[in-house]
Amino acid sequence: MNPPPRLVLASASPRRRELLASLGLPFEVRVAEVVEHEDPATDPRTMVAHNAALKADWVAEREPGAFVLGADTTVFVDGTVLNKPRDLAEAARMLRLLGGRTHTVFTGLALRKGGEGLRLDEGVASEVTFRPLDDALIALYLSRVHVLDKAGAYGIQEHADLIVAGYAGSKSNIMGLPLETTKQILTRAGLLG
Repeated sequence: MNPPPRLVLASASPRRRELLASLGLPFEVRVAEVVEHEDPATDPRTMVAHNAALKADWVAEREPGAFVLGADTTVFVDGTVLNKPRDLAEAARMLRLLGGRTHTVFTGLALRKGGEGLRLDEGVASEVTFRPLDDALIALYLSRVHVLDKAGAYGIQEHADLIVAGYAGSKSNIMGLPLETTKQILTRAGLLG
């Protein structure tokens, strides 16, 4: 009898762990020790696809018998990529830029299995519209939500009522792991029935 296939999530993100756990599949976590490409001038679709593949490939080399899922998410507005802010001042600048407007959240997904040469890649985009934000509201939001580990300096799952007017597309994508597309690639790989 063959052992069940192993699934490894190549991500340090606690939100990705929670989202992937909601699918009911057992998995392990191994953080890829890579330097992500974060040039704000890069096409966001290209950047998240590259970073997701970079993470998945790195872990797959070290876990040859396992399926490895990598993901990367960024926020895009005005032709500029907004990654994780370096500090609260940069986070406030990002929220000012996003206030009263619609932006796009892009996630790249990469599923690998080293020994078999399996390579599945997908990209997902969602739109988020923010309420108009003044400095007091931005300060309130930053006092309630830890944003330094979040692209665009916000999380739609935390105190969204303060800043988000609405969204279109996958909410789980905005959180960092588009579950609908993740289910599809795991099903294509034979991990989900």
